[in-house]
Amino acid sequence: MLKHTILLGLGGLSLFALSSCSSSLSSAPSTLSKSRAEAIARGSDSSLPQAPSSSVVHRAASLPKDKHGMPSYRPMTDRTRYVRTTAYSHMEMEPGAPGRMNAAGGILKYGTVRSAAADWSVYPLGTTFRIKGQPYTYVVDDYGSALVGTNTIDIFKPSLSSMRYWGTRKAEITVIQWGSFERSLRLLKGRTKYPHCRQMYLGCLRHHGSNMASTRGAGNANSL
Repeated sequence: MLKHTILLGLGGLSLFALSSCSSSLSSAPSTLSKSRAEAIARGSDSSLPQAPSSSVVHRAASLPKDKHGMPSYRPMTDRTRYVRTTAYSHMEMEPGAPGRMNAAGGILKYGTVRSAAADWSVYPLGTTFRIKGQPYTYVVDDYGSALVGTNTIDIFKPSLSSMRYWGTRKAEITVIQWGSFERSLRLLKGRTKYPHCRQMYLGCLRHHGSNMASTRGAGNANSL
């Protein structure tokens, strides 16, 4: 009888051990799911922007400000800039937004090269830049009505969770290559019935004319 009692006791302990093991195993997927959810919320980015350097912020303090209190740089100058960034996603399903298409007629990018939206009279179509602390290259291939008249850059995110995680961040960017006012004008010309497109079109026209004049001036000076 004692032997049976001991065996039953050991059996009970074995069952307890097995049930404990199975419960810990069953809890593992939920832990993994949580970490995966956090990764998705971050947009699978382990690298967030680094704080802007004090010299860039100090330089920006002396410049005119837009409605968000951020510096307004002269067009196609100062490749290193202190900017306000926001995030957007095609998953917002905004009226008039054509799915994952960008304003240039292509697909919004999210890889080593990523899409961004901006006022094309500030950052013309095709402008490429990097955000301090991140390994990606961003290209301006989109715009948005809320961006016009500001210096804000909107970063494309593929999900609402990653968009919300980014939120609004002040960052330091370095322009790799300026885009083209001429290309911007060609695309905006047929869209001037929309107020924000008309405003960008007129801004691009003004800056493009200035650049052409300065280029001609430089050419004349070199020919003397």
